[in-house]
Amino acid sequence: MTITLGPRAKSAGYKLAAFDETGSTNTEAMQAARAGERGPKWFVTTLQTAGRGRRQRAWVAPRGNLASSVLHVLDVSPAVAATMGFAFGLAHEQALRRVSMEANMRLAGADQLQYLLKWPNDVMVRDRKLCGLLVEAEAVAGAGLAVVAGIGTNIVAAPDGTATPATSLSALGVHVGAEELFAALSDAWVELSAIWNNGRGFADIRKLWLERAYGLGEQVAIQNGAVTVEGRFDTLDETGCLIIRKADGSLVPITAGEVYFGSAASVRAS
Repeated sequence: MTITLGPRAKSAGYKLAAFDETGSTNTEAMQAARAGERGPKWFVTTLQTAGRGRRQRAWVAPRGNLASSVLHVLDVSPAVAATMGFAFGLAHEQALRRVSMEANMRLAGADQLQYLLKWPNDVMVRDRKLCGLLVEAEAVAGAGLAVVAGIGTNIVAAPDGTATPATSLSALGVHVGAEELFAALSDAWVELSAIWNNGRGFADIRKLWLERAYGLGEQVAIQNGAVTVEGRFDTLDETGCLIIRKADGSLVPITAGEVYFGSAASVRAS
């Protein structure tokens, strides 16, 4: 099969660069922006060899997995651009639900697959990481801010030995190709990016995101360097910060850090 845009994405005027193999779709997108590309444009591959996640961690997508990045050049601040990641995560959750319909028809009730969004940038299913998301922004002379949202999805295989145990769609019983998932994602992004509306619709995105939040109300530990903050995941604020309610009832906004829930939170806090 060939990677193609979904029908809604085609109608909306999105462009596509599909690679048989590339180092990083985020890098390809940002290099294109520096060379004059203004988007909106997708950069996609089923074999990524030098991808990266948060804090420059390696994210390698073997043949059959999906690495996809979308480029927009926008007149927004970096803080607003960062909130695009929440809309992008929602688009991927919507696409995953769509391609998982057949698998979920075979599963009963509580066993059905539920894709949840872990702050700040993961998609989780059955307490395992399925996807990792990265938003990057860079000023483009005379054009605004080049914003690239990229996501890597484990379709045929998941890495071993990761800090958070990982899984793949194949291991979950969802038999879908990268081509089908990307078409669904590109169409879902048309809807969710319109709701986000260059940050003006973040209140609606925030509400939708909280409905799908992983660990909401649960014990959490946030580690940022040598500092650990623990409490309960209370909410997401109007800027996208994670809000922790400490044991004394005080609320603490978290802008960055490693997030651990449940038993992992207890270990990190000890």
